[in-house]
Amino acid sequence: MRSTARLLVAATAAILAAGFPAATAAAASSGQVLIFSTELEPVTTYDTPNGCYRAPLTAHVLINETDSPVRIYGDPFCMTASLVVAPGHGAHVPPGTGSFQA
Repeated sequence: MRSTARLLVAATAAILAAGFPAATAAAASSGQVLIFSTELEPVTTYDTPNGCYRAPLTAHVLINETDSPVRIYGDPFCMTASLVVAPGHGAHVPPGTGSFQA
């Protein structure tokens, strides 16, 4: 009886793991993150961002053209509290914003 129960638990776990592979792997964002700094600088473009990126020191506006939320951080290592920018939206960023993560 115990071996049957163990077999049933193992089979159920295998089925669940095979049925939900996306839940275990983080999906990379597709699209672009754009950062406008000043009228004297070109727009900085990040294609298909994945991970933590240091923002330009003069960053003024971040535009999220990816398919997932982007987080803006006050430090250069994406470690402090963050502001979330939804896909298709933008946000003014505080002066000296350190980084963003997509």
